[in-house]
Amino acid sequence: MEIVDPGLLEPHVRDVQDFPREGVLFKDVTPLLGDHVAFSTAVDALVTHFGRGTVDKVVGIEARGFILAAPVAYHFGAGFVPARKAGKLPGPTRSVTYDLEYGEETLQIHADGIAPGERVLIVDDVLATGGTAAATVELVKQLDGEVVGLGFLLELGFLQGSARLGDHHYVSLLTY
Repeated sequence: MEIVDPGLLEPHVRDVQDFPREGVLFKDVTPLLGDHVAFSTAVDALVTHFGRGTVDKVVGIEARGFILAAPVAYHFGAGFVPARKAGKLPGPTRSVTYDLEYGEETLQIHADGIAPGERVLIVDDVLATGGTAAATVELVKQLDGEVVGLGFLLELGFLQGSARLGDHHYVSLLTY
């Protein structure tokens, strides 16, 4: 189900060949973020899809996820919680270490970022292999938050990252 006309967003996603390494076709969303109509359309589509009043906190995944999650949180009247790589947050944190294609990564959120029972929407720019999104779900669960869904600007469907999200509801505004 499309929640926004892809024709409003796709022209603002640029292909960058051989980035970040040779053989990779990178989907660059910075032109979309720089266009006020496309950017506001994406934010509004995520808010409308999940429904105002249904979210207490929005977790944004480092780094471009912050850019989308903050205005989504604002429109929900919800708090914003950053999910960051290890060592980037001050104070007590919760951590999850997960596998990447070539190694592993640790993701953290503040231990007091989500109260038990709070309804949480997780937002990121891209759903690729699903590892980072699944780790973020685990962090929310560690704090006894309720994941109400995950929202992505775009999904690289051929990587099948949605399989790592379990039965959590998610939406991607664009799928490649």
